[in-house]
Parts: sequence; C-alpha cells; structure tokens
Amino acid sequence: MAALLASLVLVFLAGLVTALATGLGALPFFVIDDVSDRTSVILWGLASGIMVSASLFGLVTEGLAEGTPGELAIGLLAGVVLVIVSHRVISGVEVHPRKYEEADYRKLLLILGVLTVHSFPEGVAVGVSFAELDLGGGLPIFGFSVPLLAVFMTLAISIHNVPEGVAVAIPLQSMGVPRVRMVWWAIFSSLPQPIGAVIAFVFVRTAREFMAVGFGFAAGAMVYLVLTEFIPEAREIGAELPHGGRRELLGGIAVGVALMVPLGFV
Repeated sequence: MAALLASLVLVFLAGLVTALATGLGALPFFVIDDVSDRTSVILWGLASGIMVSASLFGLVTEGLAEGTPGELAIGLLAGVVLVIVSHRVISGVEVHPRKYEEADYRKLLLILGVLTVHSFPEGVAVGVSFAELDLGGGLPIFGFSVPLLAVFMTLAISIHNVPEGVAVAIPLQSMGVPRVRMVWWAIFSSLPQPIGAVIAFVFVRTAREFMAVGFGFAAGAMVYLVLTEFIPEAREIGAELPHGGRRELLGGIAVGVALMVPLGFV
C-alpha cells in the first residue's frame, strides 16, 4: 500500500511539473511587453512536433509491444473520440483569461470544469507513460525505476504547455494584470493534468490487459489535438506573416521532431 501511494505521489508530481511549465509561458512578459507572432508560431510548431513524435515513437511503440494492433487501434479511436466529445462539451462555453480575473467561486468551478475537459488528455498521456514504473529497465529517480518513456513524455507535455501559457498570458497582459498573477493563471489552466495523470496511471496498472488500449488512447488524443488545435492555432497566428508563417511552423515542427527522435531508439 505504501509503495502504491509513493507511486501515485510521483505520478502526481510529474503531472504537476507539466502544469507548472505552463507558467513559463508568462515569464517573458517580465522583460518584454509582447511576444511576436513569429515566435508564437515557432512555439506552436515546436509543441506539435514534440507531441506527434512522442506519440508515435513512444506511446504507439509501447502499445504495440504490450498488445495487438487491434487493441492499439481501439485505443487510438477512443482517444480521438474523447477529444471530439470534449470539443462538443465545451463548444459555446468560452473560458477567456479575462474571466479568470472576474470569476466568483461558482464561475471558477465552471472554468475549472472546462479546463479539465480541455487538458485531461495531456494528463492521461503522462499517467499512461508511467505504466512500467518500478518494473525494471528504467532510470533511477528518487528511488524509483522510472520508464524512459515517462521522462520523455513529461518533458514533451511540459514543452507543449509553454506556448499554451503564452496564449493565456497575452490577454491578461493587455488587461494590466500583475505579472505574478499571470504566471498563476497560466498554471491554473493546466492544473487538471496531474489529476488526469494519476487516474490514467491507476487504470493501466490495475487493468494491465488494457495497457495497449491505454497507450493508444493517449496517442490518439495527442495526435488529434495537434491536428485540430495546435496547427490551426499556429496558422491563425501566422496568417499575417510572409507565406502565412508556414516556414516558421515547419521549422518549429522539425525541431520538435528532432528533440524526440531519441525516443525511437530507447
């Protein structure tokens, strides 16, 4: 029981690290007044490359090692369905950072609920990546044998969260919100991730016969998020740049892929 509790704490902390990374997106505003569209497009491209690579080189590979292609496909489809349903649930419910500053307790609960639907898949990806925790072959961290996939996935989600933090901070900065509070609200937008990480970890460790489905689920959600949110966001931001910002976007994607390539060889 104590070992399980310690594992849950570690997974929660990994999810918390990814949430805290969102706050990094607000840090540039301590020294500058604005983040250029070009930089934003590059960051979204970087996040896209990292997430797709981590999903294909890590989650899909692990899923195939743990089960059949059919089980993996079921998980992939379920992950896509989760994102589609999530989008429909929150469609028409706008959670703009301005509302953070104006929210009362009831509205904060609503905002947290919407953010949970939005960021839950990222937490699931972290939790699933810890499925082989203390089962051998991992890195010794804090007395645990941590899977390399978990290290890469935590890093990938953390880097992905930086441009999301920028997106949260930009309107708050225009409102004159103090910089420290901008960092807090950026982190707040990703707080559901450690909860999702713990839930996913418990699931894959309790129902190990569904591990392939779990890996596929996380991969499907991540790739679909990139295709339907990250890249369209980058294209919209870069619309006024030369060539629509395609060079910046593709450059960011290429760097993101390069960062995750080692995951395919571990």
